[in-house]
Amino acid sequence: MPENHSVILTSILDNDFYKFTMQQGVIRLFPNAKVRYQFINRGKHSFPAEFHVALRRAIDDMAVLKLSAAEKRFLKNTCPYLDSVYLDFLEGYRYQPSEVKIEQDGDQIQVSIEGLWYRTILWEVPIMSLISELFYTLKGAAHSSDEAMTELTRNKIESYHKLGVTIAEFGTRRRFSYANHRLVLNALEKYGKGTFIGTSNVHLAMLHHTRPIGTHAHEWFMFHAAKYGFKMANAMGLEHWVQVYRGDLGIALSDTYTTDVFFRQFDKMFSKLFDGVRHDSGDPLLFTDKVIAHYQKMGIDARSKTIIFSDALNYEKVERIAHYCHNKIGISFGIGTNLTNDAGPEPMNMVIKMTETQPQHEDWTEVIKLSDEQGKHTGTERMIHLAKTILKID
Repeated sequence: MPENHSVILTSILDNDFYKFTMQQGVIRLFPNAKVRYQFINRGKHSFPAEFHVALRRAIDDMAVLKLSAAEKRFLKNTCPYLDSVYLDFLEGYRYQPSEVKIEQDGDQIQVSIEGLWYRTILWEVPIMSLISELFYTLKGAAHSSDEAMTELTRNKIESYHKLGVTIAEFGTRRRFSYANHRLVLNALEKYGKGTFIGTSNVHLAMLHHTRPIGTHAHEWFMFHAAKYGFKMANAMGLEHWVQVYRGDLGIALSDTYTTDVFFRQFDKMFSKLFDGVRHDSGDPLLFTDKVIAHYQKMGIDARSKTIIFSDALNYEKVERIAHYCHNKIGISFGIGTNLTNDAGPEPMNMVIKMTETQPQHEDWTEVIKLSDEQGKHTGTERMIHLAKTILKID
């Protein structure tokens, strides 16, 4: 491994927006909660020798990142629901690399994170982006030229414009590289007027004068299941989100314990208060039918609500969903890997997920996710079986 190396991440805001919105909620409601996260190599990728050394160095470099005065102003002006106390906290926040453990056994790596939830919540996305970028760099993967990437992104966003849909960029965690991510955002900003509506990456939202997009992730509900039980996880998660944001950031994630279970607790109050729901697993058309049926049952015009689709999207999938939803319900799309890692090499298939939590000086409790797609379940078989039994899921 060369002694001279370049720092890959240069901004503390180079992260998904929902990590910061959840962090504010955790600080306010669960400041003593501890968590553990684990890297899952879904694609069975083979890592080059000494990969763990390069990753360790890149993570250690993150210790110097801090919120700049300009970044703080951007958040204050753009995100009024992030209060001054939280912004002052973020200004003083520093990554602690000791919270991250990395090992390598042959061509496989193990990455684990442990610590207070309000501190460790920011690690997941940047570590995944580092794993992805270093993987391609150390493998010497050939990739498209800057001009080709720009033209490809231009063609994509212009196709979405003709389709009449709005697109947000959600691709930080599995991007080909930071430089490639910038190219994509430059093209989206230049050619996507009226179609490109923002990015989940807060740093790039600031650089490209657009808005950061996101609300909460599965871990918000996974923690609530550990603290309040599987039956109360969705209701308490939503209740606490409302307590913190009072109607802002109103897109609810529905598939932590399957959409069917979610809608049992998404009552009329939540259905009216939240602007809509996000689809992240399972058949998008079947999901659409369930959402519309739920709003009809609540006496709500589905056309006043929105579904954000964000599950492994490409043009063909977006086109099919858009035609199906036309005049039925509001829609928008969050596209990730297909925008930020369509550079030639096959995109990586990996996740980092919360595996355990210690809610409040209690015992460590395993957490799981039961998405609408069996292959996206995470957690031990024992706990998955227990959750399915309690929630009466076949």
